[in-house]
Amino acid sequence: MKIFLSADIEGTAGIAHWDEADREKADYQEFRELMTGEVLAACEGARAAGATEVLIKDAHESGRNIIVDRLPAYAKIMRGWSGHPDSMMFGIGSDFAAAIYTGYHAKAGSEANPLAHTTTTRVSRVLLNGKVASEFTFNALCAARYKVPSAFLAGDAEICADARALVPDIETVATLEGFGRASLSISPAQAREAIFNGVKTSLEGLSSRTVPTVDGPYEVTVEFVNPTDAYRASWYPGASICGPRAIGFKSDDFFEVQRALRFLLD
Repeated sequence: MKIFLSADIEGTAGIAHWDEADREKADYQEFRELMTGEVLAACEGARAAGATEVLIKDAHESGRNIIVDRLPAYAKIMRGWSGHPDSMMFGIGSDFAAAIYTGYHAKAGSEANPLAHTTTTRVSRVLLNGKVASEFTFNALCAARYKVPSAFLAGDAEICADARALVPDIETVATLEGFGRASLSISPAQAREAIFNGVKTSLEGLSSRTVPTVDGPYEVTVEFVNPTDAYRASWYPGASICGPRAIGFKSDDFFEVQRALRFLLD
């Protein structure tokens, strides 16, 4: 059984400030360790459920965060960014039994995490078919393109709720809750234990997992913070200005939405 793991950092237990997610800052090393610890807990949970291989996509910023020497022998890791539209899900394929997610965070426009955003801090919101979308929204639908169910997610309380709204049978672990620029978090030790148990439980029940539909049509709207970014993005083929600082794109094919976002959010 092959499992795909997409790992981010802004939903890691204990995180509260951008300095803790920035490799140029002193605080980053501690949270790089904590991110790695949550990834390892997920790998161990998958292994306990029968996984023979876990492919990890290091999906935060540089794509070079996880401490690779701590990975188990049955794990592989995709580091850096290829430029492929699958982005945070690059490496997934139809031969994977499930996708799982660690360190995930609330969407742009939310106050549920001091580090809430969607792909970039240059956008205030991203909408898919009129609903505000998160990175998980697009990543779960990317997995669904390959007929792979999203079985588990760990991250802040709001992204857990959003994940359950899109994938009702997904297992989640809420690591923290945001209050303005503050966060209330469970301990890293508790998070790792809960992630291990949650991943194990989710994968043991894979036969009942559902896959979201990826039938179009799709309409994505990107609301930028800066109007100059919106103007530049408006030149993407098929994109159009649809409001102040807002760019729209329509397609019946979800991969074309992914391709557009790859360039609109660059």
